[in-house]
Amino acid sequence: MLDGVNKSLDKQIDILESILLKNKTLKCLLEILDNSSLDNYYIGAGCINQTVFNYYHHYDIEYGIGDYDIVYYDNDLSYESEDKIIKMIESKVSDKNINLDIKNEARVHLWYHKKYGRRIKAYASVEDAISRWTSTVTCIGVRYNKGRFIVYAPYGLNDLFSMTIRPIKNGASREVYCEKSLKWKDKWPKLEVVSWDGGND
Repeated sequence: MLDGVNKSLDKQIDILESILLKNKTLKCLLEILDNSSLDNYYIGAGCINQTVFNYYHHYDIEYGIGDYDIVYYDNDLSYESEDKIIKMIESKVSDKNINLDIKNEARVHLWYHKKYGRRIKAYASVEDAISRWTSTVTCIGVRYNKGRFIVYAPYGLNDLFSMTIRPIKNGASREVYCEKSLKWKDKWPKLEVVSWDGGND
């Protein structure tokens, strides 16, 4: 059994922090953002779960991580406001060669249909957005608040530590889930993928 499975949430959070800090890029981002003017945000999604997958597969800790997602929530829905935040964050890491994906989750419903072909309701908060991402292991956001490690994981951390991919059906479509889970399984063969209909693939 992997060391984080079925432990108390506090213990799991401690284990998660210790694993994530092995990723120097992630550690750098956590520290930079903790000392920035940005609030109501998380670093989340693939860079979190894939760091953990890499740790348990004994891979390079940054293997397969295409970018680092930073999500925040601002009721100013203008592109100009989001662009200002993006440029502010990018300026802080301009010498670090980090590929970032920065989004105001309050704006996602405005462009989602054009990109993905289906409409979604506006997210009520950054936590609401995270809770509707593709799978339980994707729905995790982390940040520091004055040096204190904060985790938002609405479906807990057991799936992450057991490397179980489970769909969030009020989030991604079947097609997106199947495509992503197959891609992940190819890169991290120890993953257990729960099919859209509930069985193991």
